[in-house]
Parts: sequence; structure tokens; C-alpha cells
Amino acid sequence: MFSAPDDATAQRMRTARAFACTTLTLTDLAEEPIWGYAGRTLSGAVAGAQGTGWLRLVAERPDKAHGKLWDGPKTAQQMLPPEIPRPVLHQVHDRQAVGWAYRAELYQHTDATVISRSPVLEHDPALPDAWWAQLRTGLDALAEAATERIAVREEYIRRAVPQYTGRDVGDIEWSTAHGDFHWSNLGGPDLTILDWEGWGRAPIGFDAAQLHLYSLPSPTTAARIRQTLAHVLDTPAARVAELTICAQVLQAADRTPFYRDLAGPVKGYLDTTYERTR
Repeated sequence: MFSAPDDATAQRMRTARAFACTTLTLTDLAEEPIWGYAGRTLSGAVAGAQGTGWLRLVAERPDKAHGKLWDGPKTAQQMLPPEIPRPVLHQVHDRQAVGWAYRAELYQHTDATVISRSPVLEHDPALPDAWWAQLRTGLDALAEAATERIAVREEYIRRAVPQYTGRDVGDIEWSTAHGDFHWSNLGGPDLTILDWEGWGRAPIGFDAAQLHLYSLPSPTTAARIRQTLAHVLDTPAARVAELTICAQVLQAADRTPFYRDLAGPVKGYLDTTYERTR
């Protein structure tokens, strides 16, 4: 949910999307496709032989078109259990052209609507009870999934948490996480979890902590998250996850508007929840 990039990038991505639609025998239905950060992705509805779908186009320099982020959606489709509600990835098509690598990912189309255009929630979305039950079930299933992928590196945690929060890290317990679990990646009224690029191992409670902290501007929703995910968030192991999310927000506050707006509530949460150790 980002603004369109510069004209040259926008034209290059639109051309690549049109090429992908031709290659995959798809009709582009997106009058206003959705841009990712800095024009790295371009997504929107398409129609094909199997009906309506969703085409996500990703661009990288060829030397970076591999590894965790590049292969995240494909490995999520292959490895994660069906209890985790997400669109089915039907097809992947790779192409290189003029210094860029492109990956077209054709997904099942869902009727879910993204809950917020911003990762940070500023209003109560009034989600049904079933959505909250699906949230708990889905995160519990994800936490138990086996993987060697890394969503958050221990080196980063042990450096950033003391630097940006003034708290010590201590022992870290790990589970599997989505890794970017915010309101722009969640749909409703039936829960749908989008954007599986960065999934992998993270401190226990990482996704729950991120969703809670990104909801602080909406106290009603933040309280509902604490209630629904108390079995994770109210454990000692979740402390590291919360501190890591706080560090990420405070680190990026000077360069990203929604982090800047969230920095104040996060600092307030830190001060009322965790005693400063340095």
C-alpha cells in the first residue's frame, strides 16, 4: 500500500506486468494496481482460464533474485499447513530483461478486503468473532511449522534491542513467524494472511507482538489482541519479541512516516511495561 514510484520505474513495471499477462495468457483487470515499496512490486486482479486471479509482479536486480525474500511465497505454499488462511499460489514465472529479474506470482483470488492501507491501525475495524478465532488458530499452526528459514536474526536482536530500547535481551526462545504481520497484510471479514516473503524463525510471539504494537493507536483493537493472544503474549518468552518490534519501530522512525507516528505510543508502552536496564 505505497504510492507509485518515479515515472521510469512505473513504466518499467507496467511493461513487465503486461508481458507477464501475455506470457501466462491472462487479462489484466486492475485499473489501479497496487504498488509495493519503491515500486518493487505491482499487484492486481487478472482473469484467465481458471477464472479471476491475482497477479503479483516482483522485480529485483539479477544478483539479488534469490534467497529468503525472493523464494518466500513459493516456499510458504509448499511447506506451510492448510490451517493457515492464505491465498493459494497457482503458478510462478521468472524472466530476466535489461538488467532486471522479474517474478510473476499468480494467486487464487479472494473476496477478502485488506483491513488497513497503512500497516499501523488507526481505527477499530470491528472484525467478527470468527476472524479472531481464525487469528489464534492460524498463528498457533504457523508457530509449530518446521523450517530453517530465518525471519529475524539473533545478531540483529542483540544489537538493536539494547541500542534502541535500553533493555537487555536475555535468553531467546524461537518459533516460526510470518515476520511482517501487520494490518496491510491481513484481510477480512474472513481472515486472509498476505505477503509471505519474509516468513521464518523469530522470537516466540513475534507476530502477535507486532500486531499488538501496531494497534496501539486503536486501544479497543489492541486490547482485543491482548485478550485473543494472551496465551502467547502473556508469557515470559514473548518479552524478546515485543522488545524487538519496539526496536524496529524506533530505529526506522526518522525515515518512515508510519513508524514516526507509532514511535510515541511504542515508547509509552516500553516505559510502562519494561524496566530500563541501561
